[in-house]
Amino acid sequence: MKVAISGKGGTGKTTLSAMLAGALSLKGQAVVAIDADPDANLASALGLAPGEDITPLAHMRELIQERTGAKGDYGGYFKLNPRVDDIPQAYAKKLGNIRLLVLGGVSRGGEGCICPATALLKALLVHLVLGRDEHLVMDMEAGLEHLGRATAKSVDSLIVVVNPEPWSIQTAHRVRKLAADVGVRNVVAVANRVHGQDEIEAARRQLGDIPLVGALPFDERLSSGVLRIGPDGGILPGEAFTANAQAVEAILSRLQSLAETHLSG
Repeated sequence: MKVAISGKGGTGKTTLSAMLAGALSLKGQAVVAIDADPDANLASALGLAPGEDITPLAHMRELIQERTGAKGDYGGYFKLNPRVDDIPQAYAKKLGNIRLLVLGGVSRGGEGCICPATALLKALLVHLVLGRDEHLVMDMEAGLEHLGRATAKSVDSLIVVVNPEPWSIQTAHRVRKLAADVGVRNVVAVANRVHGQDEIEAARRQLGDIPLVGALPFDERLSSGVLRIGPDGGILPGEAFTANAQAVEAILSRLQSLAETHLSG
């Protein structure tokens, strides 16, 4: 199952990403978790302490130069299809059954429409979506800049996280349009921080033809993290995760059905 999670900042997309990755991992399944949001917080949601920083791939200049053949300050020619198949093993932070990769933002000042760092990240995402068997959970920003057309078409679902506020619904419709432009077939929504069934139904009405595949209630405990790291380096469910596990399983069930439909189609 390959899913990308988007939405307006502050809606809780990183929390949902951690919940989905954690639920799959705790069932013994292998997951690659991608933090593709420049405001990277997925590591903290997965239980890493704030001091345990992970260097984003876009900032690994030596790796980028080695794989793309770029020189110096990235001038001149470079490979558009660099080798990336070993990156999930060699450069990911391993948390139990989860391998976490932080992409990082790419500064393009004076570098044209594509640079070596961008080429490496796009090649990596193509490999993760098309060339590997693990589940893939990508925490995206509201745009889809990291997804190329071929990658986007092969994602099983793009989830837009919404809140009861109308501007998050507006973002969902904008993301759906962007997704259609790059060929994503299944755009769905998850309502987060809802207070009861009335808000769920209100979100469903405002989403229109964007299917609502689940909802998570307002829970202050989620702001302090979803998972925690055990003594052996694996992940353990936090209190908020356990309290909302049934809702997460319902979302996973809907996503799995969409993934199977995508595969058969």
